[in-house]
Amino acid sequence: MSELTQRAALMEEILGMPTSLVAVRFHEEFTRLPGYDLPDKRRYCQVLMEARRGRRVLLSPGNIACPAAAWALGFDDPPPRLISGEMPTAMGIFGNTEAVQHTFSTMQRLEMGRYKMVSLCPLEEAEDEIDVVVVESMAEHLMWIALAHVFKTGGRLHFDTAVLQATCVDVTITPFVQQRMNMSIGCYGCREATDLAEGECVLGFPARYLEDIVDSLESLREKAMPRVRGKNVYRALLERGEN
Repeated sequence: MSELTQRAALMEEILGMPTSLVAVRFHEEFTRLPGYDLPDKRRYCQVLMEARRGRRVLLSPGNIACPAAAWALGFDDPPPRLISGEMPTAMGIFGNTEAVQHTFSTMQRLEMGRYKMVSLCPLEEAEDEIDVVVVESMAEHLMWIALAHVFKTGGRLHFDTAVLQATCVDVTITPFVQQRMNMSIGCYGCREATDLAEGECVLGFPARYLEDIVDSLESLREKAMPRVRGKNVYRALLERGEN
């Protein structure tokens, strides 16, 4: 069993996650990787969903179905109705085209044409070096991961989101380009197009942080995690029967 497999299994065990962490890697050349599927038209959020549920998937300019994600990944230029803000406004996501254009101006994107493919798979099955680890799970799980990230250093974490392109931009491209953890509450697209549950959110971090995060999660499960999940203080409040 590789170190990566061990860390993935341990992290999922500590948190009690029902699905896998996802390993994401950006490729500058298109190659049909053995064991990976190249499905018909898919959105980025959909291949992320499939990877967390055990599938190895490739996404490229030839099979991506979401023009916003294709733009963000540097796969293709955006259609006029998207870049003008007309499309998101017509969908009822924003109140006017100016708001959409302003939001797009804040988006982190990859250089157009630099990457020809993205591969995604369950973290425990990753065989090569990876770029980003993405987690789709309950908010409490993400809380522990975020706390583990600052367990040894302290400080504050700053998360940013436009509540738009949550999976492709917020928790994949931003962690990759800016080399930092980021978390998102989701967006219209990923909540409509995938099985992401109402109580689930998304988080991503550069793969180089994985070892420290898992080490810190092991420390957190000794005292902090059992106490929080036991809700002893809340139970004491109920027992007092106070209004």
